Amino acid sequence: MTRQPPDWFDPLLTRLGSARTEDFTRLATPETGGRESAVLVLLGEEPGVGPDVLVLQRAATLRNHAGQPAFPGGAADPGDADAAATALREANEEVDLDPTSVTVLAELPKLWIPVSDFVVTPVLAWWHEPHPVHPREPAEVAHVARLPVAELVDPENRMRVRHPSGWIGPAFSARGMLVWGFTAGVISTLLEMGGWARPWPRGRVVELPPTGADPAPSAGTDVVDETRVR
Repeated sequence: MTRQPPDWFDPLLTRLGSARTEDFTRLATPETGGRESAVLVLLGEEPGVGPDVLVLQRAATLRNHAGQPAFPGGAADPGDADAAATALREANEEVDLDPTSVTVLAELPKLWIPVSDFVVTPVLAWWHEPHPVHPREPAEVAHVARLPVAELVDPENRMRVRHPSGWIGPAFSARGMLVWGFTAGVISTLLEMGGWARPWPRGRVVELPPTGADPAPSAGTDVVDETRVR
């Protein structure tokens, strides 16, 4: 498969050229402080299915962020050359992703997550040579899935969720996963920027299931914005 991203990437890459933090959140990223981290927003394509994005679900038994949906990623290490290096290293450690199968395309604006004080750089990449992935540490990662864009933009699969704290934000239901919080916020913005989003019933609000529910709710508390609803 060619390392050159397919044409469907073009509108998104063009729009990202002028993207600002404000496009993703109302929360200003601090100029200093916060723990540097990065996540890999990996878009691939499957024959007969179309574009998709790789998302994992953290184990429900974790002390922090149990059951949380997430992009592969984590905190930067001193040896990481840049955000892309952090995202690729973490993806390899979490889901056994081969870094050579990935073409990094762009860095998104840094986003601050107040609840954990992480400053996150989402790294957009093209999965030019997809291969099977799996949780390398089942005690940390419960599940890995490629979520088709066609399913994410299906109005039947879009909703808002209400956290017990009162926060309400975007969510997606796809391939048995409920994706919400930080991850859903980023996906929602990228779908709009890429021209893929479709109208959906924004009045549909569901209560976030408790952590440990069956099926797991993919619940967490890292959110892009605690006031803005897309």
